[in-house]
Amino acid sequence: MRLSLAAAVSFAVSVSAHATFQQLWVNGVDNGSACARKPASNSPVTSVSSADLACNAGAAASTGICNVNPGDSVTVEMHQQPGDRACRNEAIRGNHYGPVLVYMAAVSDAKTAVGSSANWFKVSQLGLVSNNPDYFGSRVLNDNCGHYTFKVPTGIAPGNYLIRAEVIALHVAGGAGGAQFYPACFQVNVGGSGSAKPPTVKIPGAYGANDPGILINIYQDLTTYVLPGPTAYNLPSPAVATTAWPTTATWNTALQPTTVPTVVPAPGATGIGQA
Repeated sequence: MRLSLAAAVSFAVSVSAHATFQQLWVNGVDNGSACARKPASNSPVTSVSSADLACNAGAAASTGICNVNPGDSVTVEMHQQPGDRACRNEAIRGNHYGPVLVYMAAVSDAKTAVGSSANWFKVSQLGLVSNNPDYFGSRVLNDNCGHYTFKVPTGIAPGNYLIRAEVIALHVAGGAGGAQFYPACFQVNVGGSGSAKPPTVKIPGAYGANDPGILINIYQDLTTYVLPGPTAYNLPSPAVATTAWPTTATWNTALQPTTVPTVVPAPGATGIGQA
C-alpha cells in the first residue's frame, strides 16, 4: 500500500470493483436474500448527505423479515455481482480498502420503514486491523468470501429493526468526495425481553465529508485510523495490531452455497458454522 497518491488514483479509476451486501445468515443458517433490501445496482454512494446513504439507491423493501435474538451471531455477505456467491471472486475487488461497519435501527415496521428517517446505533466495526503492514476490514471480508459476522447486542428491546451493513472504500479518499460508501439494509425482528434503547444517530447525518476516517490518504504508512460515525454500542474500541494480520479464512468457505434462498428458514434450521 506504499504507492504514490497519483499512481494509486490512476490505478483505482481504471478498476471497476463495485459490490453489494446481498445475503444474511443467523447463527450459521443461510437466510439468503429473504429479508434483504437489494440495491438497484452495485455502484457506491459518494455523498455523505444523500438519503441513499442509509440503505443505498433504489433499495426496495423486502417482503420478508428474518428472525434474530439478542446474542445471536448474524453474518452479512457481500459480492460484486447480484446472486454471485463464489469464493473465487473477491467480495470487493482491487484496492477498495476501508472499514466494515454495521448499524441497527428500531422501527415500527421493517417492511415499510424509511432508512433515512430511522434512528441508528452502531453494533460492530472493523477498521485498520493491522499497521504492519496496513490491513483494513474490507480485506478481512475478502479473506472470508465476503462474510462479516457480528453479535446482536444483548438486552436490546424486542421488535422490528433494520440492519445496515456497510463498506467504505478509501482508495480515492485523499480528495474531497472521494470516499465510496457501499451500504445495504436487511429487515429483521428481534425477540427476547430486553429493554435497552441505545443512543442513536441519523444516516445521513452521522458522517461528515471531512471526517478523518473519510477524507484520508491511505497510501502512506498508517499507525491508526479513526472509524467514521459513533462509537459501537457496548463494544470496546478495536486495537490496531502491530503484527501481520492472518489471512486464513475463518468462514468455512468449503461449505459456501451456490444458490440464494429467498424464503425465511423455518425455526430449527441447521447452520453450517460461523466466521
